[in-house]
Formats: sequence, structure tokens, C-alpha cells
Amino acid sequence: MADKSEEKFLQYIKPLVIDGLHGRVLSLPAPEDHDREILFIYGQHSTIERWRGLSAVFNEYGAVTMPDLPGFGGMDSFYKIGKEPTMDNLADYLATFIKSQYGDKRLSIAGMSIGFAMVTRMLQRHPDIAERVDLLVSIVGLAHHDDFLFTPGRMRFYRIGSTIFSRRLPAWIFRNVFLQPAWLRRVYKYSRNAKQKFEDKDKAELRQTMDMEIILWHANDLRTQMFTNLEMFKLDNCTTRLPMPVWHVDVEADRYFDGTQVERHYRMIFSDFYVARSDVDNHAPSVIADAQTAAPYLPPALRHELSKAR
Repeated sequence: MADKSEEKFLQYIKPLVIDGLHGRVLSLPAPEDHDREILFIYGQHSTIERWRGLSAVFNEYGAVTMPDLPGFGGMDSFYKIGKEPTMDNLADYLATFIKSQYGDKRLSIAGMSIGFAMVTRMLQRHPDIAERVDLLVSIVGLAHHDDFLFTPGRMRFYRIGSTIFSRRLPAWIFRNVFLQPAWLRRVYKYSRNAKQKFEDKDKAELRQTMDMEIILWHANDLRTQMFTNLEMFKLDNCTTRLPMPVWHVDVEADRYFDGTQVERHYRMIFSDFYVARSDVDNHAPSVIADAQTAAPYLPPALRHELSKAR
């Protein structure tokens, strides 16, 4: 049964339709003393509910909008309309959403992981939107395929797997056999990517994390996730310069991206680079359902920047 805070959160989630694709959008109104407009773009393996806590933290500094992405969060995938989830197509989707949601308003944009790579590509392809951004935030984001920490062997393994399961029939088989809840509960916690999410948790936390993982695996289109893996493995956003600064939330314990490489590539793209270091122990835990859990993703230096008048 949903608690009162969850019920209040859910009332701000509305249907979203763009280019015939059906999803949802979260729109949290601004507090009385802040007029900042904040757009948050989540990454892979996400739902609006997963980022409830972080949206609450951002909401302290302005109105927060979080749309679903094609193929993520339960939204229809691009495959439904005969498109592939390329970085360019996802970037243009964001541009369409921003123009319909904000018109000519100024806005702040934060992107999580691959979500920030989408945001960067969108700003490069749509300079008219870039001119209206008053604050740009990367939360454990990336800009180039060399940002990955994976060994060559591990990268090769992920490329092969992503290539196979980005195809219709293998994805259908995997989803309907290996993503069944009973199977996931039995084996998922032993997988390499899941071990860090499950370690040092008591029984209640393990159950909560596993419940969320099942929701995430079923709310996100497997083909889209695998195809966007391939897009990240060849990503290069460093070809177009953006005349704007970026704030980057760096997590030392990030098991996916090399912070030094990320900084080097961001400095190639953006006019200035500011880093806010977070002491969280993971790229992103499965369950971030409250503001206290999400708070470390907005370190004090970034909070100070968000609190400034626009």
C-alpha cells in the first residue's frame, strides 16, 4: 500500500505522447521561493519512480520535469514507429519535448549517465535550445567511448551480447525466458553487474532491491537497452564544441566510467568544467526512493550553484 508521500508523488505523473509514442512525465511544481525550471533526464534501466528521491532533492531548487524516454520507463520504443534508438534520434526526441514543454523559457538540465550523453548530443544538434540553458549538470555522465573502465575482454563480451540481444527474436526469447520474476529472483543477484547493488543488505533491503530490479527489467525495452549499449560503445560527443560550462558529479567508486577521462572529454566539449565529488559507493543503486538516499548525488558545491538566482 502506497504511503502518503508516495501518493503525493504519483499525482504529479501524467500521460505523455510524442510522435505517437506513449509514456509518462513527472512535473513537480516549484517551491514558492525558487523559479528555476529543472529538466532531469534519467539513464538506462530506469523508471520515474526509481528517481523519486532525486527529483525531490532537485525540487528544493525549482520545478522539476522528468519525461520517459522511448523504450525506457514503460514508454513505447522507437521500434514501434520504425525507428532505431540511435543517439541522434534520442537527442531529437529530447529537443521535441523541450520545445513543447518549455517554449522559449530558460531552463536547467541535468542528465544521469547515458542521459547526459543524450543531452549533450541534443544541445549540439539544437543550438537554439543550448542558448536557453542556464545550468548544465552531468551526474556520473560520459562523453566518449573511451570513458569506460572495462577491460578489452569485458568490452568485447558486452559488445557481442548487446549486438545479439538488440535483435528482435533473441530479445523476445531473453525477455520471456530469463527475465521472468522467478528466474531473476534466483540468479540475478549473482551476476557481475548486480553484485554491488546487493552486497551488505539485510533481508528487507534485498527484497526491496530485487522487487525494483524486476520492475526495471520489465519496464525497459530490452532491444532498446542493448542498442543504446552499442551507441555508448562507439560514442564520440567531442566533435562539436558547446560555448557553455558544465557541472559534473563525479563518483570515485563508479564502476563504469573513468572520471579522469570524462573530465578530459568534457573539457574538449564545454567552455568550462566544474566538478562536484560525491561519496556514494555505486554508479547508481536500484532503489533511490527518498531524498535522504538521493542527497549525496547533489554535493554541497552543486547545491550552492542551484540555489543562485537565475
